[in-house]
Amino acid sequence: MEPNVELELVPEMRRTVIENLLQLYLYDFTRYLDIAADENGRFPDYPDLGEFWSRPEEKFPFLIRSNGEVAGLALVERSDEGGKKPSYYMVEFFVLQKFRRRGVGRRAAVMLFDRFRGRWKVTQLQNNEPAQRFWRQIIGIYTGGAYKERCHPFQGHPSQYFES
Repeated sequence: MEPNVELELVPEMRRTVIENLLQLYLYDFTRYLDIAADENGRFPDYPDLGEFWSRPEEKFPFLIRSNGEVAGLALVERSDEGGKKPSYYMVEFFVLQKFRRRGVGRRAAVMLFDRFRGRWKVTQLQNNEPAQRFWRQIIGIYTGGAYKERCHPFQGHPSQYFES
């Protein structure tokens, strides 16, 4: 059965929910990056997070809900670098463990691609193979295989490029 998934654009007065979810996201990333918690058990603050509210025409902070419950987040950035079509970048995308492998991430990703029509770039860490499999599958199905993948020349992180 398809999960009921909603995207909620988070206003600045509720930014704490994004900040809190980013702590869990960073915890997950300790598998792939050397991120240390401080003496209070907190991970570093997400850099330039405030821009998601100070630049609302370019940056979009979303809460992902499943059946009304907080299930994750998505941070999307728009940049129209010299193109006729808008360009979007999936800055961050995170689904809580409880909701993984239930279609919540897939539904949320498709909803974002449909909401923001244009060119897209989605990047994963070179050593985060589960994320690479997830995005290749979702984007492959979404585009019917009509996407390109390139790796960063120095860091090796793969990125998928496609149009929605």
